[in-house]
Amino acid sequence: MPNKTIYVSDDDLALYKRAQELAGNLSQAISMALRRYVEMEEGRLEGFEEITVRVGRGTGRQQRFSGVLIAEGGRSNKSGYEAFKVYRSRTGKFVLHADRRQQYSSVTTVDGEEQNFTGWRSWIGSLATNQTWSMAQGEATLHIVETVEELRELIPADLYAMVEEAADQPTVEDLDI
Repeated sequence: MPNKTIYVSDDDLALYKRAQELAGNLSQAISMALRRYVEMEEGRLEGFEEITVRVGRGTGRQQRFSGVLIAEGGRSNKSGYEAFKVYRSRTGKFVLHADRRQQYSSVTTVDGEEQNFTGWRSWIGSLATNQTWSMAQGEATLHIVETVEELRELIPADLYAMVEEAADQPTVEDLDI
């Protein structure tokens, strides 16, 4: 096995020591870090970026992947809204992030009185003071599919048409201008 010498500054010595403790072997730690660095840098050069989305109910949890946004849109009705973002991952899969929220239907004032709103007031509430608001009910999901056709049933038709058009476009187009 080839031998490589790495010179470490005194300032970075503690970092290398901690990496060795975590990985069990400094060579493994360095290889893991370099593998991740090369993967992310190659993706960046190809036009991909690191995407982090929130998934689940309320604040949920975060999920991260390498991709490029190819289309986004949404729809709303009297009970709430849905926001959609469709990405192409670095591996060629399609990733749908859907955020569904129900609009506010009531606000409780400081004196304990509950007020119900309809129409546009349900989105912004009344202009009265001393109100406490609770977060809109909602859930965000992440769907990963192999083909554009698998998205047809998951998103609005107009957004599907945009995704279908963008799916075959290069991530980055170099212009010779």
